[in-house]
Amino acid sequence: MQRSLYSTRFAGSAKSDALGSFEAARGLSRSRRDFLRSAAGVALGSALIGASPFVRGETARKKRKVIVITFGGGARDQETFAPEGQENIPNMLHELAPQSSFFTHVTNQGILGHYVATASLATGVYETLNNFSAIPPEHPTVFEYFRKDLKRPSSDAWVVAPSNGFNRIGESDCRSYGPGEGARVILPKHLLSAAASGTTDYEHLLRDNYENPLYTPQIAGGEVEMQQLQMILKLSVDDFMTHARTVSSPDELSVYIAKRLMHEQAPSLLWITMHDIDVAHTGAYSLYVDAIRRTDRLCAELWKAAQTEPEYAGNTTLFVLPDFGRDSDYDAGGNGFQHHRTGDVASRTTWMMALGAGVRQGVVYDNPVQSIDLVPSLGAIMGFSPAQSQGKPIRELL
Repeated sequence: MQRSLYSTRFAGSAKSDALGSFEAARGLSRSRRDFLRSAAGVALGSALIGASPFVRGETARKKRKVIVITFGGGARDQETFAPEGQENIPNMLHELAPQSSFFTHVTNQGILGHYVATASLATGVYETLNNFSAIPPEHPTVFEYFRKDLKRPSSDAWVVAPSNGFNRIGESDCRSYGPGEGARVILPKHLLSAAASGTTDYEHLLRDNYENPLYTPQIAGGEVEMQQLQMILKLSVDDFMTHARTVSSPDELSVYIAKRLMHEQAPSLLWITMHDIDVAHTGAYSLYVDAIRRTDRLCAELWKAAQTEPEYAGNTTLFVLPDFGRDSDYDAGGNGFQHHRTGDVASRTTWMMALGAGVRQGVVYDNPVQSIDLVPSLGAIMGFSPAQSQGKPIRELL
């Protein structure tokens, strides 16, 4: 009897904590909503009634392009979607958000590590793999679903990844999908390392991660990377190195490679992970803010590139979302902007914007969704079935 009473009290406490967290997350979501309605002039999406603007049919789906941009580590509202942060995101706030369906309440209930969280976004399942191991996800990825169900070639799904640890993100360990069914992965840092041949001129572009500086997985190769440059990207080593000298960050190099892929290969599913914001782990607030501003500019740059490429113009839907947030300044167990260790509301409650072909423009939704809902939403849009995903399609996108 005593044990039962204890269990009841514990369950009641857990329920109370969960309710408190949900209310805090909802408050954060509403703050984003109100800010966007005021600063970007968007409308409340729940007031809309009508059919989805997506054009259906096999022909439309074959032409459709989807680009996904994820923020490695995310950024807090006080540096972005809040009055005090708006100066850091002029492109997202004034150019992208007014064209988008903006979701203010996206929750990540999984492990808050960059690789494992990105793997969860790509599978629609909260993965539990070691964040600092170069291993594939356990569950099928969106790329495998896309290629197998729609019988698409390997050239039609690509990942541009930020560091060597992401080299396995394109394909899972799931036997029912098998080897060779995933996306092709391109690692700009690895390309640069192979091309630089040991010179120290590019060290600022080659740092693998900021969270664990001791983790730098080695990937054998060199010849394959040069083939990617010359055969796939139609880019000479000299031209690549010349451009590398003009960029100041790894994400700028990634965007350059992504634009080359769009021009030369025109993949229907292109996934790009930004990682510059993770410089926050060093504790340098100014570098963290600079990275937010750079990411804001690069997102707009990629969207503009999609409008100028004939294969993408008018056919492309862009998704932009963080993998998770960062610690608040008010949690005694965290370090504010520097880390994402507490699992508090600021770390777990993020946002997503979708814009382009088939998306309602200038609307904001504050109903709760999860980050793992992205994959089933892409499946509904593109016509494949993510059978093992644990998320649900976001109805406002369908």
